[in-house]
Amino acid sequence: MTTVGLDITCTGWVTTFQDLGRRDTERRGVPTGGAADQHSAAVANILVGNPRGATLIENLGGELAFVPDADVLVAVTGAPAHVTVGGAPVDSWSPVMVPAGQEIRLRGDMGLGARNYLAVGGALAARTLLGSAAPDARMGFTQTLGARVLLESEFRGFGRSHFSPPLFRLPVPVLRCTEGPWVVDVVESYGARSIPGVRELIAESSYIVTTRSNHVGQRLDGPVLHPDTDAEIVSHGVPIGALQIPHADELIVLGRYRSLTAGYPIVGVTSRASLPLLGQAGPGRELRFRWVDQETSVRRCAEREREVAALERATAEAFGALGFTGNLIHL
Repeated sequence: MTTVGLDITCTGWVTTFQDLGRRDTERRGVPTGGAADQHSAAVANILVGNPRGATLIENLGGELAFVPDADVLVAVTGAPAHVTVGGAPVDSWSPVMVPAGQEIRLRGDMGLGARNYLAVGGALAARTLLGSAAPDARMGFTQTLGARVLLESEFRGFGRSHFSPPLFRLPVPVLRCTEGPWVVDVVESYGARSIPGVRELIAESSYIVTTRSNHVGQRLDGPVLHPDTDAEIVSHGVPIGALQIPHADELIVLGRYRSLTAGYPIVGVTSRASLPLLGQAGPGRELRFRWVDQETSVRRCAEREREVAALERATAEAFGALGFTGNLIHL
């Protein structure tokens, strides 16, 4: 195991350590937190041989760049991005070797997605809170990067500058961030029954992500309906992705840092397979909602999981054939 230094030459707008969030903390009142786009974060780690939940770097806007003092293996996922190594363009959603002393630089296309994830093969040295590197500003745990980041790695290189042309082709399930409205699948919740016509209204309408959105939830401009009674709703548990209608005329989609209970109507819950797309929806993005039944939601989630598991197997086999097994997951 070797300690590698990553000298940060450009930090972007908001760049933090990140992972898939905290486990078993919600029963203690602490949100799980973690990457808004869990799919892109997991795939980035898999592409460099790390476990899905390893610490990586999340970039929200601007340019992120660093120079390693030893060869490292990296992968950039998330929103479409322009990525270079030593000034030469390289692919995102693919493992790329960055030679010692060369700069890797990335700039995401904020018009097509809000976040990029950069994983580095090995273990990044980052503070943790309740077992996770995921930042939580409300708890005073901000996790910003310093001028130098340390990495524990067993990577020794592949004897080439980067994977271009690729040594092998991996079955990478790329998240598609396209132009135009994004369609988000939702499953009806009991709250829809208390608001006649709300299901039809949401299905027929467009909603725009506003600048009032944050890691707690996305606030959407668009038509809503309210209950036709003034009866108070007893506070109840709310899941990630819940579609909540507060007193104001807006729709809120709750994120991974939401409060765990609420007293507003929950009319639907985002299908788990659509949550990564929501994690990429920045201000100005137009969203359309499509009602699906629970069976369809579960099936699409299972399909996504099969794709990610297939990538894990293919990556482990390919890297093993090249003699690189230091940080690989063992299947």
